[in-house]
Amino acid sequence: MTRRVAWFDVTTPADRQAFHAYRTAVRALAPAGLTDVVARPGAYYAVWQPVAGTPLEEFLAQPVKPEETVEAVRHLAARLAIHNFAVSDADIVVEGHEPRVAYLRPVTRTPDDIALLNAPTLAALSGGRVRPRRQPGAWLSFVPGLLFLGGAVYLGAQAAQIYLNPPVQEVVSVTGKEAKEATQQLVRAGYRVQYTEGQAGSLPIGSIIRQDPAGGTSLPVGRLITLTVNNPPAIQVPRVEEMTLAQAKAALKDGALTLGKVLKVDGTLTNTAVGHVIAQIPQPGAQTQPGQSVQVMVSTGVQGKDTWIPNLTGMTYEQARDHVRAAGLVVTQVREKPSDEPENSVLEQTPSPYVRVAVGSPVTLTVATARYSPPTQPAGSLPLPPVYVPPTPTAPEEAPEDPSAAPTDSPATGPTGPETAPAPTPQEIPATPPVTGPSPAPEPPPSAELPTSSVSFNYQFPEDLPDGTYTVVVRDADGERVVLAPTEAGQLRGATATSDNALTVRGSAVFVIRRDGAEYATVNP
Repeated sequence: MTRRVAWFDVTTPADRQAFHAYRTAVRALAPAGLTDVVARPGAYYAVWQPVAGTPLEEFLAQPVKPEETVEAVRHLAARLAIHNFAVSDADIVVEGHEPRVAYLRPVTRTPDDIALLNAPTLAALSGGRVRPRRQPGAWLSFVPGLLFLGGAVYLGAQAAQIYLNPPVQEVVSVTGKEAKEATQQLVRAGYRVQYTEGQAGSLPIGSIIRQDPAGGTSLPVGRLITLTVNNPPAIQVPRVEEMTLAQAKAALKDGALTLGKVLKVDGTLTNTAVGHVIAQIPQPGAQTQPGQSVQVMVSTGVQGKDTWIPNLTGMTYEQARDHVRAAGLVVTQVREKPSDEPENSVLEQTPSPYVRVAVGSPVTLTVATARYSPPTQPAGSLPLPPVYVPPTPTAPEEAPEDPSAAPTDSPATGPTGPETAPAPTPQEIPATPPVTGPSPAPEPPPSAELPTSSVSFNYQFPEDLPDGTYTVVVRDADGERVVLAPTEAGQLRGATATSDNALTVRGSAVFVIRRDGAEYATVNP
């Protein structure tokens, strides 16, 4: 048999209140098509079954209508209006002379709306000819009336006796039971039941926390018993996507939730690293009850994704490194080779150009360094400047006593004069003897063996992380290695990135975070 389900999306207290109002209304109306009304965290719905009969629209179109059916429809319309429903809000069928509700839509009407919507239906009831009820044997109608009156007097007396002196019995304890089961047990015992909501972390959702009066109390039949149902306020599901399984479990535990079923799926399409959560159910931000489980899908890693690099020969090292990063590869080794090409330019590369390799594979670059060549001929002697000789000071001449007397001594001129001292000749540095045979190449200084150590990466990405593609590498004396494959910023905002295993490095190491190939941040281990 086909069933019809009315599902309710209950995410706020107002939605929950509207659902409980609907449930109260359908239980009071007792529609023929209602099978069950379910109210559990994350599952609020009503189940309806088909009801045989003539649809109300066809009945209203009949030219002659039975009087008892018309009155029954009007009575049903009044009952619907009491619970804020119009006749058009229900699917009504007529079986015999009785109108039956096959389905009731979850809406809320005002009295003015109900009067406006019911007007066409009530007008159709009054239209056409109404066939009065048959009254065979009218002269004997007083006999049933007398019998009914006598029975009513008797039943009234019995009811008064029971009401004034109801039997007293012990109230059964229903604490810890499911609300529906507890209610049925108390109703069968003759009591009335009403609900209030409470919260208890040690009991399942929907179970009875306490009852008033308590179990074991002597209470007259027909009295009211109040049951407190465990229905804590809804909480918000945290976001565990991009976290590791351990991180997701801790985050759910902090939010009073539990980790449910774990599904492992391929992370290639989402480019999600192995062991990280790809998706979750319920979605982040959804409302749920404490203690509920959250299912997660965990990546098995990026599989079968290839890439390639172009010909890097002739590029500078920085340009070649950017091309390698854009292709999803990592420069792990840089070799130097003496060459006549421009210094720091790429001479060779591994892998070769346009060869397809897996994403994250290592790349080795050979770059040019200045070529050393010893001088072909020894340098000659270098002349030295002349020796500095300070000038000889001269005494001033004295004036003669007799101005007529001529000086007897006069300086000699010409070839008989004093000879000028020859200028000193520069000294020479003896030339270096020529070197015979090829000159030996200089030996490189011995490099000290660098120590190795183990480091781990741990970094909290900010909530306002700029858009782009981020890559994390570790840099040490041997070059660079990938720690985090290229990942979009939307998957990293607010997340904590950690390395699954300790990394072995040589010498000093640093973690470099790059955004679209450019350095964004560095993290010291």
